[in-house]
Amino acid sequence: MILERENSGSILFHLGRCHTYGYDCFLCQAAVCDESSFRDRLILRRSQRILTVLNRFPYNNGHLLVTPRRHIARLDRLTAEEGAELLAEITRMTALLEKHLNANGFNVGLNLGRCAGAGLPGHLHWHIVPRWNGDTNFITTIGSTKAIPQSMEALVDLLGGKE
Repeated sequence: MILERENSGSILFHLGRCHTYGYDCFLCQAAVCDESSFRDRLILRRSQRILTVLNRFPYNNGHLLVTPRRHIARLDRLTAEEGAELLAEITRMTALLEKHLNANGFNVGLNLGRCAGAGLPGHLHWHIVPRWNGDTNFITTIGSTKAIPQSMEALVDLLGGKE
C-alpha cells in the first residue's frame, strides 16, 4: 500500500480511493491490487515506484499507459527516482512493442490538465501509442471506426513480464 501526505496532511490515496479528488482512480487501484488481478486490470508491470497498463480505450493495438504509483498530477511532484524509472520504462516498453508488435514508430506523450486533454487529470500518465507505416486509412476517417487486430487479453499475455 502506498500513502502520500500533502503539506496539508491529507492522504492522497489509500487502497485505490483518491480521497483528494473524491473518486476512484483506476491507476491507484492498479497500484495496490493483488497480483492475481493483473490480467483483468491489464497490468503489464508494476514496480515499487511505477506501473504500466494497457489502455482500455486504445488508439492503436499496444497503446500503453506508464505512470507513477503515487497519485500525483504535476511533473514537479515526481521524485528524481520516479522520473528516471518512468523514462527507463518508456524506453523498455517501446523496445518491447517494436520487437513483439513490429511497430515502425511511436507517439509518446502526456496531457497535463483537463484543458490539455487529460481524461484523468489527477494522476500523471504517459501514453505510448505504437504506429505502423500506413496505419491511418479510410475506415478511421469515413467510418469513425478503429480496427484493433488483437484482444487486450492476448496482448497482456504477449507483453506481460517479457524483456
